[in-house]
Amino acid sequence: MNAGDPVAASGAPDDRSTVELDVRNLGPPKPLQKTLEATADLADDEVLVQFNDRAPQHLYPKLDDRGLSHDTVETDDATVTVIWRES
Repeated sequence: MNAGDPVAASGAPDDRSTVELDVRNLGPPKPLQKTLEATADLADDEVLVQFNDRAPQHLYPKLDDRGLSHDTVETDDATVTVIWRES
């Protein structure tokens, strides 16, 4: 695993373009709302990389309900959740 590259460190496909969303400075429920809005526009050939200050526990079941795959990795300065559609 490559800790410097959250997509490579996750189980997400690494051949897709990335869309980054930094929600570290937003208070609840904005990170959840912004991330769900971003996933609605996520193309099949894209991976959403969400930077947060904590693991988004309330987000995981909502992603599961939408049929989205996800993996969370810890970096030095953020909790990074990578979200993608299975092909």
